Amino acid sequence: MIIPPMLNTAIKAARRAATIINRASFDVSLLKVTQKSHNDFVTEVDKAAEDAIIDVLKTAYPDHAILAEESGASDNLHDENENVWIIDPLDGTTNFIHGFPQYCVSIALQQRGIITQAVVYDPTRNDLFTASKGAGAYLNEKRIRVGKRDKIADALIGTGFPFRDLDGLNEYVKMFKVMTEHSAGLRRPGAAALDLAYVAAGRLDGFFEKGLKPWDIAAGSLLVTEAGGLVGTFKGDSDYLYKGDVIAGSPKIFSQQVNLLSEFA
Repeated sequence: MIIPPMLNTAIKAARRAATIINRASFDVSLLKVTQKSHNDFVTEVDKAAEDAIIDVLKTAYPDHAILAEESGASDNLHDENENVWIIDPLDGTTNFIHGFPQYCVSIALQQRGIITQAVVYDPTRNDLFTASKGAGAYLNEKRIRVGKRDKIADALIGTGFPFRDLDGLNEYVKMFKVMTEHSAGLRRPGAAALDLAYVAAGRLDGFFEKGLKPWDIAAGSLLVTEAGGLVGTFKGDSDYLYKGDVIAGSPKIFSQQVNLLSEFA
């Protein structure tokens, strides 16, 4: 497996962030936690991990733009910059502060509007998911593919519940009912980037969620497509990254999810 320089830099940045996260995980009770909005938390670890990622990326590529969860957009993001790093330093912060081991670092490179490099790193399991556009998806340097199940009745589906804006909760309950009736089961682990990585690795057969941010989706979406799957909106369209409503899965499971969920688009 030949790792492109930009992907290698992203891996280095993810591991640097993971060192900070792992050190803090030994005693999460000592963390300073701030509530950004209802049920939306940030810790000093999120910020320190993001700073570490940006430092590594900016050292290697000082002209590249940044779109990150905690610090937002860099000043040069809207200067027709063709290289944008999309970063979630700790996806699954609520899990992390409770000691629930389901969280990850997510880093993607968008070039001229297309995601070309992706890293999702799970520091609790030392699982490193990587992908480069046109070169396949990997878990710890071993090629991965989406699951082979072709009927949604046999499929294990990941999702995410509304937690910031609860206005959509009633709609979600309806989606939950539809998908529970038609699938083998639903799972809500609490870190969308890792859920998408699990789809790429065949650990989940599909995934759906509304109201996500680009940093939740960017890296995981490339993992899925490079693993042979599809990613789209609830109508199956390709403008999911900034719309934030996402369905992912193997081609057949993807299309069946779209058929079931398009009414909620």
